[in-house]
Amino acid sequence: MCRHAPPCPSADSPDREAAHVVAAHPEQGWSVLCNAVLLFDDTGELLPDGQVIAPHRPLATV
Repeated sequence: MCRHAPPCPSADSPDREAAHVVAAHPEQGWSVLCNAVLLFDDTGELLPDGQVIAPHRPLATV
């Protein structure tokens, strides 16, 4: 559980990606956030309940 002040957003919060990184593995392309979300470099996510969030990079404009 988050012990930061102010606390990190929960895993079911829309701003869950704002949580602190507690373990980073850039060589493998993923990080674990304080709220137990697994965040991938392609912006995909795996939530603690097993729900998969597809990558959501902004589209480039020309």
